[in-house]
Amino acid sequence: MQSSGGEERLAFPILIGDIGGTNARFAVVADPASEPVYFPVVQTADFATIDDAIAASLNGQSTGRPNSAVLAVAGPVEGDEIPLTNCPWIVKPKEMSSRLGLSDIVVLNDFEAQALAVIALGEEHMEKIGGGTPEEGAPRVVLGPGTGLGVAGLIPFQGRWLPVPGEGGHMDIGPRTPRDFEVFPHIEKLEGRISGEQILSGRGLVHVYRAVATASGVDARLTSPAEVTAAALEHSDPVAEEALTLFATCLGRTAGDLALVFMSQGGVFLTGGIAQKIIPALKTGEFRAAFEDKAPHSALMREIPVYVMTHPLAALSGLAAFARTPELFGVRTQGRRWRS
Repeated sequence: MQSSGGEERLAFPILIGDIGGTNARFAVVADPASEPVYFPVVQTADFATIDDAIAASLNGQSTGRPNSAVLAVAGPVEGDEIPLTNCPWIVKPKEMSSRLGLSDIVVLNDFEAQALAVIALGEEHMEKIGGGTPEEGAPRVVLGPGTGLGVAGLIPFQGRWLPVPGEGGHMDIGPRTPRDFEVFPHIEKLEGRISGEQILSGRGLVHVYRAVATASGVDARLTSPAEVTAAALEHSDPVAEEALTLFATCLGRTAGDLALVFMSQGGVFLTGGIAQKIIPALKTGEFRAAFEDKAPHSALMREIPVYVMTHPLAALSGLAAFARTPELFGVRTQGRRWRS
């Protein structure tokens, strides 16, 4: 059976998977009318390979063995061996097909899946962070701090939505205010530069916390993103509070930059566990002020809405929508689809 895009559809049941640097989430879509059956989240560190993780997830499930798979991975998809950016797993679709009995495998970038989720999810899974009404049919952009910083665009074209993956999380990010210039020299660099991921990620939040502590001449007593976030939101540590405020400000600056790149008058969408956990910090005003401070386009920026996607498995929702109705999306599969 052909999709409206002229490409053969995947055969059901379809395994869908969202593989990040730390966690991997899997589900099976039984048929075009079914909701996904979700499996327990697995830790990538607990399995030597992605094939082992999938086999363990499928073991004992009553969903039936999948015939096809759509997997979203954290990193660019090139060639027959696909390394993940922040995880030692290497996705090898040809070996996976043989070992797991899959006749058809599509591998996408993880933030393509997040972009698909923008269309798949309803308003009940969106928390608005200012701005006006989204322009119907206008481009959108999704970004999310996690193990790294993921970025993707979503462009309307001829009645379909085209996800545009990229590695925008590795763009340079720099100081702007006098306080920034005091803090930024102490942020850990990667090969001599500060990319978005060095600030806007879990480890980045810790980098910022340590830098603020050093600039303030105090000891950095917290060691994990969860500790920094909790201390900031509980107002129990001034250094953590300043670090989270700077984090939110840099996230606003970066989100605003990307909104200008894509002219995303359909909205900017923040995704992932970190964004969900820091919603109170995003609503205090610094995020939105930084997002809108883009002269000469500040008036335009004030109208663009920003949302936090609150669905805990947003990427899987996007992959499920693609699996069931591929004709709604212009997903490029050339060089990223393996059939046995």
